[in-house]
Amino acid sequence: MSATEVQCPEPGCPGVVDADGYCNVSGMKVSTLAPERLEARPAASSAPASTSASASSGPVTTSLGTRTVGTGAVAGATAVSRTGTRSSLGLGLVEIPRIETVDPATVVMQNPEVPESHRFCANCGEPVGRSKDGRPGRTEGYCAKCGHPFSFTPKLAPGDRVGGQYEVVGCLAHGGLGWVYLARDRNVDDKWVVLKGLLNTGDTEALDLVFAELKFLAEVDHANIVRVINFVPYDNQPYIVMDYVGGTSLRDMVRARRPDPLPVTHAISYMLEVLQAFAYLHERGLLYNDFKPDNVMQTGDTIKLIDLGAVQRVTDVDRDTYGTKGYQAPEIAELGPSVSSDLYTVARSLAFLCTNFRGFTTSYEFTIPAPDVQPLYARHDSLYQLLLRATAPSPVDRFQSADDMADQLAGVLREIVAVEEGRTSHAVSLRFTNELRTATDASDWRALPIPLVDGNDPAAGYLAAVSPTDLDELLALLDAAPGPSLEVGLRRVRALLDAGRADEARAALDHVAADARGEWRVAWHEGLYALATHEPETAFDAFASVYRALPGELAPKLALGTASEGAGDAATAERWYDLVSRTDARFTSAAFGLARCLLGRGERDAAVAAFDRVPDSSSAYVDAQIAKTEAMIEAVDDGLTVDRVLAAARVVDGLGPKLPSEPRARLTALVLQSALDVVPPEPNGATRTVLGNELTDEGIRLGLERTYRELARQARDPGVRIELVDEANRLRPRTLT
Repeated sequence: MSATEVQCPEPGCPGVVDADGYCNVSGMKVSTLAPERLEARPAASSAPASTSASASSGPVTTSLGTRTVGTGAVAGATAVSRTGTRSSLGLGLVEIPRIETVDPATVVMQNPEVPESHRFCANCGEPVGRSKDGRPGRTEGYCAKCGHPFSFTPKLAPGDRVGGQYEVVGCLAHGGLGWVYLARDRNVDDKWVVLKGLLNTGDTEALDLVFAELKFLAEVDHANIVRVINFVPYDNQPYIVMDYVGGTSLRDMVRARRPDPLPVTHAISYMLEVLQAFAYLHERGLLYNDFKPDNVMQTGDTIKLIDLGAVQRVTDVDRDTYGTKGYQAPEIAELGPSVSSDLYTVARSLAFLCTNFRGFTTSYEFTIPAPDVQPLYARHDSLYQLLLRATAPSPVDRFQSADDMADQLAGVLREIVAVEEGRTSHAVSLRFTNELRTATDASDWRALPIPLVDGNDPAAGYLAAVSPTDLDELLALLDAAPGPSLEVGLRRVRALLDAGRADEARAALDHVAADARGEWRVAWHEGLYALATHEPETAFDAFASVYRALPGELAPKLALGTASEGAGDAATAERWYDLVSRTDARFTSAAFGLARCLLGRGERDAAVAAFDRVPDSSSAYVDAQIAKTEAMIEAVDDGLTVDRVLAAARVVDGLGPKLPSEPRARLTALVLQSALDVVPPEPNGATRTVLGNELTDEGIRLGLERTYRELARQARDPGVRIELVDEANRLRPRTLT
């Protein structure tokens, strides 16, 4: 550290304070004051030069195996609405300790001052009120650059009664719009409330306009948003009155854990609740604008947004928009705020909470560090891909609704819980069906899940009623569908692929892609076409774009495993299959694929464990246990042992009536044939049994003879029947008669 650099004073933080007073590690404004005092800064007068620039000199890619999915432009995704749905903190997957309510009297500042390093013009963002030539900086005055007035002196003092009923107790924090005060409502049982200034004005008419414009805040009623009680004037200044929310802010939680970040599962759980609140606001045409960890608090087991000072209507295009460096989207100054810029702040906050985000306000002000910089992203690529999409330089490449982002983030949470804690979970996808069946090899691309029809498509209702009996009838019905319709075109592509008419499918896909290139559903069908025409590497690239658009979905990851295996890249396929089957055991194709990859490199015990991931409630359970038995007794370099054969026999016994007679006889023959290879030459102690047969040469041969005769009785082909009888005779124990 050079002589001119200032060490961040926050406990455990190795960062350095930049020229604007921000820590280059935590991204927070450095202060010894209360944690709520991070300055809100207005948008700059022009767009930052780094709006579309990456932090690196070239495209960044991330790897899961030997193939990379890249970080290119994502395929667009239509917003999914889940209005009214709510879930408990952590989706029931994460245990987060309750935070008890903090006594309001203990959080009042004893000496309400704003350090000089935290004084910025509310209009242009330039430093103001700084020391010069040995003279201390002014707490009130005018910005030397734009002439806008500034004041860092509290306007209210303890004992002041605002609006005739709110008695000020003291200052809680200082924000971009001024001081935040704690007060008691003397008209309502001395209830604790919070007062927040709205703007500096001495114009009475302007006050009336402010109150008229902000009445919508009093109509906001959501469990995750602090309640606005009133708007009151005092000395020609407007104040918003809100419920007091005791608890701990997310910024406080980060400070308390330094140098460690929050557990990633906790950080995601908090942001899922925030997204519920954002969905509520966005549905009502409101934008939050200045979201950051300072502005959200946990109280009890509830998360609340505690500051509505920067909330505005989507239509308020002429109103000043406030945001915070490191969190605010790069296009705000030029394009103004939007739903996607709101979601950008959530993603930036998530990245800050769960990593030691060095360069948060400097080198990575508008970008996310690569996985080789942040190990968490290397461990959880889906989280990295979600952050990349949510903070994409172009607003159109980001999530377009809070529900959509929450849905994908919930999928990422389930995946992380599975990987880090070994707990699988199930969730109904809003994007894909379940897998159509268990694929027993990588060539069975038809078993992959199918994208659900977009409910906003003009032909969605029509397609729901289409149930043809053959391809020609289906194509005729599709020709009669209302249009233009992307879903009709994709249904045609899938039907032609299923029928093996690849050339026609290619033409239909080209026609669809001409009007919807970049849409993730089109990319999915590009992947299916590539698999159907034996081009797995091309399929991988197509499915990777779907994964980047929908990082919380398992279907694209299963497809990536399928494409990787088809391309002969078993290492990459193994990782995708493992991730999918760990996260949701219902994806049985992933368990079978994982086992195939493991067997291919001689990892028999691991492959056996992979088959055990298929739950006994699955229709593929018996097939998995059969495959497991075969794997246990397969001839490999480490040789076959008696113990391994006995373990395989226990698997067959354990299936009981679930295993039909013909497969049971076939599997019994396989196990007994293996037992014949390892039968002890002489009994050693008590004689053991295998599937009801003594583990002796004679006992195993008698069992094999009975089993092959049973298989012969069940055989329909006369030639097969004869072969089975001959085999029974060959294996029959030798006798003297």
